[in-house]
Amino acid sequence: MKQKRHQKIIELIEKYEIKTQDELTDILCRNGYNVTQATVSRDIKELRLTKAANGKSGKKYVYNKDDQVHMAAKYARIVKDGLVHMEAAQNIVVFKTVPGMAMAVAAAIDSMHFDEIVGSIAGDDTIMAVTKTSESADHLLEQMRETLEKEA
Repeated sequence: MKQKRHQKIIELIEKYEIKTQDELTDILCRNGYNVTQATVSRDIKELRLTKAANGKSGKKYVYNKDDQVHMAAKYARIVKDGLVHMEAAQNIVVFKTVPGMAMAVAAAIDSMHFDEIVGSIAGDDTIMAVTKTSESADHLLEQMRETLEKEA
């Protein structure tokens, strides 16, 4: 659901000159997304939307796709460089990393915004990512493998 909402937000800000979170919340609600201002605020942060001059006397939200692609590739490289092994144990995915890299890899994984992850914790060389179900843990592993293969 969040991914579809994020796609809709990008579509809307490219189509309309949306200047405030309230405007974005209203237009999302009119398009069938029951969201609060707090949700929209988080979405703006996760999408890394910025404001740019709208050619008049104000600013509007914009999405920098090139920056997002660049950052996604950077996160994938961090994970690839630091990851040694990953395995699901019911609804927990355990990531083993090079010693001292777990925090960096966990931060990169968090920044990749996998919907399956409820929360994660990192030590020196191990990350535990909790998912809602064992199926979502398996799906996370599949997505992670696909992401790392793209970076190969």
